[in-house]
Amino acid sequence: MPKFHKLSVREVRRETPECVSISFDVPAEVRSEYDFLPGQHLTLRTHLDGSEIRRSYSICTSPMEGELRVAVKQVPGGQFSGFANERLQSGDELDVMTPLGNFALHTDPSALHNYVAFAAGSGITPVISMLKTVLRNEPGSRFTLFYGNKNSESVIFREEIEGLKNEHMTRLAVHYVLSQEDPGIELFHGRIDAEKCRKFCQHLMDVEAVDGFYLCGPAPMIEAVRSTLLELGVDERKLHSELFNTTGAIAESRRDWAKSGGAATSSITLTLDGKTYSYQHINPSETILDAGANFAPELPYACKGGVCCTCKAKVLEGEVEMEVCYGLEKEEIAAGYVLTCQSHPKTDKVVLSFDE
Repeated sequence: MPKFHKLSVREVRRETPECVSISFDVPAEVRSEYDFLPGQHLTLRTHLDGSEIRRSYSICTSPMEGELRVAVKQVPGGQFSGFANERLQSGDELDVMTPLGNFALHTDPSALHNYVAFAAGSGITPVISMLKTVLRNEPGSRFTLFYGNKNSESVIFREEIEGLKNEHMTRLAVHYVLSQEDPGIELFHGRIDAEKCRKFCQHLMDVEAVDGFYLCGPAPMIEAVRSTLLELGVDERKLHSELFNTTGAIAESRRDWAKSGGAATSSITLTLDGKTYSYQHINPSETILDAGANFAPELPYACKGGVCCTCKAKVLEGEVEMEVCYGLEKEEIAAGYVLTCQSHPKTDKVVLSFDE
């Protein structure tokens, strides 16, 4: 089960005018609990203006670097991102959940792989962890990165990426795509969309030779790239993605559920850490996580956006329906796993376990 530990902030480093990276001191007694795979994320928790705030951020270091660091890009009106960019300092403490996430890359020193990543904005954070790990742990593999931003000033980790490109000239190719700055080549001017993805595949890579595609960023980019790659014949099993900022989609789906509803009432039983909790679910538009938290406040969650999988549980009896699901693999869904932050009961009785 994921667990919070209070960690001290070692460094807050300015990466761009609107992004900082945050590293943590991890005490020796819990260090093994923070072992991670490249691509995984941390959930940070603090209290701001009297309210508990939780946000998930991808780890931007490689497991081989011996450092736990995340990047936080400031967003307009973002409560935690504003705090991190403007007020957080070295020596401050935050509650940091142990690493989680299915968007992860397993490396093998003997592998001869060809990886391609599409990232936009802060979507670079899990991708740079993957990139650095491949370059260091798979000496026979290659990595190609297509990275979209507004302008060159907003490119997160640009100096580090350029250093890696110079160090691994035959193994790392990087293509910056800028939407609000003319880079001098039309192909790299604009946003990463279906048309650009198709041209990249025609001119800059051999699609059939790619072993894995990793996509991270906003939904429009991921949907455009994913659909284009599938049209070009890429095996779906080679496509891996993680969405950033699902707020709009969640709000829309929540409104739809408020109108349609599900079971009028449902008897819910939850198991967590060997303890059993039961309650009557009486509001069809309320998710199982939100309703269950009134009876079991320790239920695990982080993003509540259908991405991070912190709230994953297995349905043992009855049926539920999810509004959206970005984080679970098809095999997990087939095995009965759901994201409780997106789940509504469809039957009069539902039994779930967070311990399975």
